[in-house]
Amino acid sequence: MPLIKRQKKRLMTVDLIHELPGRLRIRCGALKYLDEVQRDLVGGLVGHHHIQHVVYTPVTGSLLVFFDHTALSSAEILEIMEEHISRFALFAYEKEREETSTAPVSERRLQEESFLHILKRVAVSAGSLLLFGYVRTLRGHRLMGWKRVLLAPPAMVSIALSLPIFQSGLESLRRTGRPNADTLTSTAVITALLTGRSLSALVTILLADTAEMMTAYTMENTRKAIGDMLNVGDDDVFVLTPEGHLVQKPVSQVDIGETVSIQTGDKVSVDGIVTDGQAYIDESPITGEFFPVSKKTGEMVYAGTIVKSGQLRARVEHIGDDTTVARIVHMVENALGRKAQIQTYADRFSANLIPVNFGLAAIVYALTRDINRALGMLIIDFSCGVRLSTATALSACIHNAARNGVLIKGGNFVESMAEADSLILDKTGTITEGKPRVTSIHAAEGCSEKELLQAAAAAEEESSHPLAHAILDQVKRSGYTIPEHGMVEVVAGRGLTTTVDGERILIGNRRYMMEHGVDMEELRNAISSLEKKGEMIIYAARDSSLLGVIGIHDALKENMKKALNRLRNLGFDDVRLLTGDIAFQAEKVATRMHMDHFGAELMPEDKVKTVLEMQSHGAKVIMIGDGINDAPALAYADVGIAIGSTRTDVAIESANVTITNDDPLLIPSAVQLSRQTMSTVRDNFKMVVGINALGIVLSAVGWLPVVWGSVLHNSSTIFVVLNSGRLLFHDFRKRVLL
Repeated sequence: MPLIKRQKKRLMTVDLIHELPGRLRIRCGALKYLDEVQRDLVGGLVGHHHIQHVVYTPVTGSLLVFFDHTALSSAEILEIMEEHISRFALFAYEKEREETSTAPVSERRLQEESFLHILKRVAVSAGSLLLFGYVRTLRGHRLMGWKRVLLAPPAMVSIALSLPIFQSGLESLRRTGRPNADTLTSTAVITALLTGRSLSALVTILLADTAEMMTAYTMENTRKAIGDMLNVGDDDVFVLTPEGHLVQKPVSQVDIGETVSIQTGDKVSVDGIVTDGQAYIDESPITGEFFPVSKKTGEMVYAGTIVKSGQLRARVEHIGDDTTVARIVHMVENALGRKAQIQTYADRFSANLIPVNFGLAAIVYALTRDINRALGMLIIDFSCGVRLSTATALSACIHNAARNGVLIKGGNFVESMAEADSLILDKTGTITEGKPRVTSIHAAEGCSEKELLQAAAAAEEESSHPLAHAILDQVKRSGYTIPEHGMVEVVAGRGLTTTVDGERILIGNRRYMMEHGVDMEELRNAISSLEKKGEMIIYAARDSSLLGVIGIHDALKENMKKALNRLRNLGFDDVRLLTGDIAFQAEKVATRMHMDHFGAELMPEDKVKTVLEMQSHGAKVIMIGDGINDAPALAYADVGIAIGSTRTDVAIESANVTITNDDPLLIPSAVQLSRQTMSTVRDNFKMVVGINALGIVLSAVGWLPVVWGSVLHNSSTIFVVLNSGRLLFHDFRKRVLL
């Protein structure tokens, strides 16, 4: 991380270059990426009645517009151009992200290497280091000259282990003309061997392999979670033949246009349009809405969702990789591949300093012919301290966070979290508990609360609907028993009917009550109150007489509002709610939590678009969610945080940070720690560069003997480690000061 960071101009910022009557030129970073949509870009402007001609120059990112200045002012034309360019914001940002995420050098693809293979390399290098270190204390090597360098056992093991690294480093130089991380490691190994420090070479290899092993392990677990996620739906489905018969077929053999039959309890295996029937379907894996939605003829059903009650037939529209849930998986995979590493800067910085060390040593030796001065300058290198200044601080941060229930997947996400200024939250299971509960009970005259709950429980006893679970849990907590009842008749989208003591019991929504002639006027005020509070209302009746109403609500998570207040205090000035739930519920939550914006009834790709749009305007975004439907947005955000007792494995794998104990207050604590960590990294950089630069100057003028040069160099490393170690004692749960 640079000590002085240049402020990057926002992608969508429009600058006025010059203007004349009827002529105006602007420059915008986004215009450099819109060459592919030039026809739409220029055509949209030329189509304006008062714009006469447009000249687009993608190389410089500028637009020259000729217009009728008698009809429109320059300010009006500028506003029209800004609004038009903003329509291409997502396209421009994705192109910019693709360009910046493209590696400038050829790198090994660690995600293609086996974790076990790298683990074996780590075991060999660690075992060799221990063995040769012990042997070296017993006797010295008798080999001299180049033989001592190349034929010493530690050197031969180092060379054997380094062959893939050497090959990758040389390949990068051959293909791109630039060194990569493996070129740096190769240089460090060769330097150590040529100066007789074969054990140091083994240490370098061990550290490099350990980092690669952690990367490979993360990649394998991510691929496994994605693979599990693809196993949605049932393996076989029932297909309706032209003759009207149902035939069981594997999902892989189903064709688009065929009609499948889906029953209660089935997982939907295809994306399709309902052609017959009606059912309640749990779409929470896709939309995040915890209440099952009613599906009827003409509406869409999605693979990965579950039929809670009812039955339907659907015409297949998408199968396999074309389904919505499969597209979610691919979005996650693409985003994961674009993540940058904070260690890149330290690697490149130290890689650039290695030749500088050699060059300065050569110059000093050429001028003074004093080998001790040259050796002193070679011993004092920045590489070790620079890399440790980042690695030790990040390791201490990650360790402290993990100790407090926050799992951070890598040091790069510590930096991203420290720089974040915008926040997006899912609703169900993130802001709310994701477990609906009975919050209000209003019994009609002549009916007790006990009688009302028992009647409702009798009808809901066999149901798997979340609202049924809420009622049954309330009955259990109240110590009531569920009365014996007859068969339950389910009317999808309406309610349920059963019998208790020979009397018909109706449980359902307002429409269901109206269809059976139930008079609800008695509880009109109570019903209105529940509606204003945003509660889901369950009506209960005996024959045509209203027994009462039950209000069910998904409660806000404890401490979530306090956590958002602390994040505001840390400088988060844009806090948004994005949910697949209905607009009424989303607005209620957004208002109570004082959100800046909210979006409702969103699909996963809609959440991603919002993330990209915010990033295209310069925002550093943290996304917080818990479900499969949040996975793409978690992956595309600068930092994705998985939280919630209902969080899915895929959300955890897609997220960069996981809150393990479901405490929202850990979020601002993690942000605070990350900012403290990056401040420590900056201090470490200054310490390493300052101490070692002083050592090089003193060695060059002959004032610092070789042995003291080594002491000075290693002291900077020790100081860095000690300074970073302070993060282990950082009070993680310390409240943000107002």
